[in-house]
Amino acid sequence: MESTMKEIRGGGAPCVLDMDDAATVGGGVEDTYGEDRATEEQLVTPWTVSVASGYNLLRDPRYNKGLAFTEKERETHYLRGLLPPAVTSQELQERKIMHNIRQYQLPLQRYMAMMDLQEGNERLFYKLLIDNVEELLPIVYTPTVGEACQKYGSIFSRPQGLYISLKEKGKILEVLKNWPERSIQVIVVTDGERILGLGDLGCQGMGIPVGKLSLYTALGGVRPSACLPITLDVGTNNEELLNDEFYIGLRQRRVTGQEYADFLHEFMAAVKQNYGEKVLIQFEDFANHNAFDLLARYGTTHLVFNDDIQGTASVVLAGLVAALKLVGGTLAEHTYLFLGAGEAGTGIAELIALEMSRQTKTPIDECRKKIWLVDSKGLIVSTRKESLQHFKKPWAHEHEHVGNLLDAVNAIKPTVLIGTSGKGQTFTQEVVEAISSFNEMPIILALSNPTSQAECTAEQAYTWSKGRAVFATGSPFDPVEYNGKTHVPGQANNAYIFPGFGLGVVMSGAIRVHDDMLLAASEALAQQVTQENFDKGLIYPPFSNIRKISAHIAANVAARAYELGLASRRPRPKDLVKYAESCMYSPIYRNYR
Repeated sequence: MESTMKEIRGGGAPCVLDMDDAATVGGGVEDTYGEDRATEEQLVTPWTVSVASGYNLLRDPRYNKGLAFTEKERETHYLRGLLPPAVTSQELQERKIMHNIRQYQLPLQRYMAMMDLQEGNERLFYKLLIDNVEELLPIVYTPTVGEACQKYGSIFSRPQGLYISLKEKGKILEVLKNWPERSIQVIVVTDGERILGLGDLGCQGMGIPVGKLSLYTALGGVRPSACLPITLDVGTNNEELLNDEFYIGLRQRRVTGQEYADFLHEFMAAVKQNYGEKVLIQFEDFANHNAFDLLARYGTTHLVFNDDIQGTASVVLAGLVAALKLVGGTLAEHTYLFLGAGEAGTGIAELIALEMSRQTKTPIDECRKKIWLVDSKGLIVSTRKESLQHFKKPWAHEHEHVGNLLDAVNAIKPTVLIGTSGKGQTFTQEVVEAISSFNEMPIILALSNPTSQAECTAEQAYTWSKGRAVFATGSPFDPVEYNGKTHVPGQANNAYIFPGFGLGVVMSGAIRVHDDMLLAASEALAQQVTQENFDKGLIYPPFSNIRKISAHIAANVAARAYELGLASRRPRPKDLVKYAESCMYSPIYRNYR
């Protein structure tokens, strides 16, 4: 992937390893008041600007415990009369909230209930999410977050992050200083132009950074106070939103070109000035034409990561490495066909080629020849090279023109079919039957989100392949019974990768992201798939173990950062897995002085 970024930057441009040694000083996880290291028995002080007490304490989500405040705490912090007399445990609160959430019929209602809880009682929100991750992940993130973004203007009640619009041009640093937290370690930023498979949602794309950062904390253990969701409002080209009386963003068409580039540059410079060298900036749901350019432009000067390009690639590579244990062979012995040649498709393809090159010691250009991509105009071939966008050109191989996916499947005869098109029902019965006709166990990954945009459903994949497909999707699907056997579809969810990856970057004090760190994340995830998982046809481990998985990913990523000379935390911890676990935020209530 770094090779692709260098092509975009220009041949003489630096890479992420070309930096001054003076930049690699200090760093690591900071915990100003010790709350995260305190056990339940140790006392902490509920600091805000001053010591929080009384009504203000109940309205502070970081410290509010509701009915779980003890008798002594109620006396000390002037809570008498502000709460009913009952004192309950956090576990009882959790059972009650889960009971209430399950009463809602619509996923969006559950999403709104969870957001209300996050705004009122932060620790209880994360305890619910951690303890019930498989049930609540589809609520706080895909697919429900897609509907939430579409209706964000209607359901908006309180801001959950920073909104930086064109009105703030020239004053972005001042806007960043308005955020109450100073020690920020992870920023997720979007301009809302390509939200999931739903298109341009403008300012209402804020649901994505909020959801992603909730997972950074719940799954990766990054402190909530160290996370900052940001939406850059540069307008929207969505006419429906521009005419919606409830739309919360700028009512103008998107700016492009130099004006857009200058606005982004001011933002990136302001972030670095305000939060320092080691804040991880995750670009999220930018359109293809901007996503690659931003990653190429800032990859050597900032600690940046694009989850749509790099996170998706890492989680898919992990699934493929695991799938090889079911179907046999090495990465280089398989042939890959993608439907979709945007951020996700080309990002996945590049990381597969990179790993293939590393394993076989073959030049990456040769490895790319095993990978074919289909876009809206058909198979990407050399005769189309002049008209292709720069990020598609490495995948233009010698072949006659092929106009559609079915013909491409029959011509290329892939062993692996990967969908990143953002268009539902494009893996038709003819396509699945075709790939199944020359593969005993075809690997089929329908990765587009949300569920409605998946290239095919789990039931279709197993039925049309006669139960032989090794199948995974981007959004969750229920198990499918075919010929008396229950097939459990895997979920190639980026949430496997980015929380642990982010923790590894933060805890090592890394100052740049390198492709080898993405490969390290993939390796760690693939190693967590057990024989029991394989027996069910799964190529990903269950989400119920996600914090353990994230700790191993974080440790592997941090180890690679140290090997590359990109880590600034000194000395290097002896046991990186244990260190990762010790850095993880705990949602258990603290006792107050």
